[in-house]
Amino acid sequence: MLLWYVINTKPKKESQVERLFEEGGFTVYCPKYVREKRIGPFFPGYAFVQFEFPAQFQMVKYTRGVKRVVGNDDGPTPILEEIVMGIKAREQDGLVVFEKYGEEPAVGDEIEVVEGPFKNLKGIFRKEVGDNERVMILLNYVSYQGTLLIEKTKLKKI
Repeated sequence: MLLWYVINTKPKKESQVERLFEEGGFTVYCPKYVREKRIGPFFPGYAFVQFEFPAQFQMVKYTRGVKRVVGNDDGPTPILEEIVMGIKAREQDGLVVFEKYGEEPAVGDEIEVVEGPFKNLKGIFRKEVGDNERVMILLNYVSYQGTLLIEKTKLKKI
């Protein structure tokens, strides 16, 4: 029976291991995400591989770039398919996406700044500016109304 297992790869060998398993006909999943405008592994040094234990264990264990199959003295530890599918469900365009502070705000939403010198300020999400990294918010305080440009990742929807 095919089950999912976690493999530990040698440093910076996730892509090589993924390619070798795909060429060998295995189902492999190495989630990726964008960090500082570069695509990298979501779990550096790890990947998920679906195989039959014990029949295919030696082949997986000795694949070039694999350091070990995660487990204990009894053998590799299978993981639930729901875990792998849960990670895949968070993907957009093949990359894992996660909201740092909950649901992403949209135009017209009430927001709160949660990081930086403007922390705890509340306002209205006005519009996105540029490449979706900066946004304009409208601040309303007593007798002051102004706009502020800020990174979208520093906001949370109220």
